[in-house]
Amino acid sequence: MPFSRKQMKLFDQDRLLVIAGPCQIEGRDHALMVAEKLSNVCRNFGVNFVYKSSFDKANRTSANSERGVGMEEGLRILQEVRRQIGCPILSDIHLPDQATVCAEILDIIQIPAFLSRQTDLLQAAGKTGRIINIKKGQFMHPADMFFAAEKIEKVGNNQIMLCERGSSFGYRDLVVDMRSLIIMRSLNYPVIFDATHSVQSVGGAAGRSGGASEYVIPLAKAALAVGVDGIFVETHNDPTKAPSDGSSMLPLDQFENLLSQAVEIDRLNYGSAK
Repeated sequence: MPFSRKQMKLFDQDRLLVIAGPCQIEGRDHALMVAEKLSNVCRNFGVNFVYKSSFDKANRTSANSERGVGMEEGLRILQEVRRQIGCPILSDIHLPDQATVCAEILDIIQIPAFLSRQTDLLQAAGKTGRIINIKKGQFMHPADMFFAAEKIEKVGNNQIMLCERGSSFGYRDLVVDMRSLIIMRSLNYPVIFDATHSVQSVGGAAGRSGGASEYVIPLAKAALAVGVDGIFVETHNDPTKAPSDGSSMLPLDQFENLLSQAVEIDRLNYGSAK
């Protein structure tokens, strides 16, 4: 049976899911400011909104790069975002023993792409009962995401989303094979397209990941035309000052433009049921 968005229990309407926020948490005031702006835009367009930001960027290219505010402070800030803005929240975990603590705060737990085959991590996340968003490894065939999802299902959790974020091409650049969206959706899980990590050049900026943010909106539109259940967009009010992934994040003032096009394309696929 084809996947239906109504299977995503966190959301009560058959609408496009938008996961958005800064790459990493930079502080309480910044998080609340960005979350409020994103929430208002998403509300205006009638889409489901989840705020995303990372408390720890554990896979930075260089040891000299900023990693974030840490789990304790990050979860406190995310909890306040949910309380004040009234939206679900998502962040990623890197170690199995983080799962239970983070599940007390997070609505969605994310598995980073580089860790998408780590059985202990996947199953620890699955045992929390939270929705799990698995980023597809840059090195993985989309059909093999079935086995990552199966590891979570084996511990009794079928609330799983699969997220495309590009595949390695050469040593640094990522490319998106739009066929992967169709292949992963055939596995009967909701599929999310990460439009910002997909434009990265991994480690291609002298010890930092580079990127080409001008391709974020075109790639998101292409994925929506193929048919996905949600889009993932890292965004920042001033990407040039962001501590991580600035060159691949969508400027916050372009988010409304992206969403205006996204909902129209999504409507072509899903009609008034959206």
